Amino acid sequence: MEAQVIEWSNLPVDKPIPLLDRKRINGEHVMIAQVTLYKGCHVATHHHENEQFAWCTSGKVRFGIGAEGSSERYDVVLTAGQVLHLPSNVPHSADALEDTTITDLFSPVSEGTGIDRQGH
Repeated sequence: MEAQVIEWSNLPVDKPIPLLDRKRINGEHVMIAQVTLYKGCHVATHHHENEQFAWCTSGKVRFGIGAEGSSERYDVVLTAGQVLHLPSNVPHSADALEDTTITDLFSPVSEGTGIDRQGH
């Protein structure tokens, strides 16, 4: 295996839901994604096996943490420079309060499209 330089600007854009653009790079054990949520974007509550770090690099986004309707559910608002850590299987949603860019790190690698270490 060799070191590799990858340009974000050269990666394909994935649009899994309205008002959300995403680019991904998959390593052996970690995936990094650059996600743009446009104001009004709603990501429904979901959970995944992957541990996730969401680093807000611009904008403002509200995460709902916990199961919908649960008394333990609470909101977290992230702004530029803040990081949210989501342990494995924690239910969460997201609502873009303004155009927002997030850099996500997932371990293990998340399923779905993304460039791998060999550039595929």
